[in-house]
Amino acid sequence: MKIGDLAKATGLTPSRIRYYEAEGLISAPPRQDNGYRHYPPETALILMLIDRAQGFGFTLEQIRQVLPQGKESWNHEGLIASLESRVEEIRLLQQQLRENQTMILHLISGIENRPEGISCQENMLRVMRLMQVDTPVLHSIK
Repeated sequence: MKIGDLAKATGLTPSRIRYYEAEGLISAPPRQDNGYRHYPPETALILMLIDRAQGFGFTLEQIRQVLPQGKESWNHEGLIASLESRVEEIRLLQQQLRENQTMILHLISGIENRPEGISCQENMLRVMRLMQVDTPVLHSIK
């Protein structure tokens, strides 16, 4: 399969396929007499797995560690450990996002409920206190 055919089959650009090849994520294919690369059909599956894994947030180095090398079989234990680790990272990120959302909603409420007669600077300090931001710079502004 030529690189153009592989690109159509996977939805990846030829330059991205060449990049994955240069990074050692896929094996360099044999070249035909005319110099064209000739990729085996299973390369499409590997490329789609790499693309999907990147979509899941894995780095190329993390992907490289679990892909089979040459004729080797998959490192099932390594793959499972990597997936479980990513699930935990996602869980922690979700928790952080929930906390950020709560803080932002609290901030919005604090801004909207500005007491009458308070200056913009005083309101900013009041809102910063709501956010529990305590820095030496803020003390000098008071």
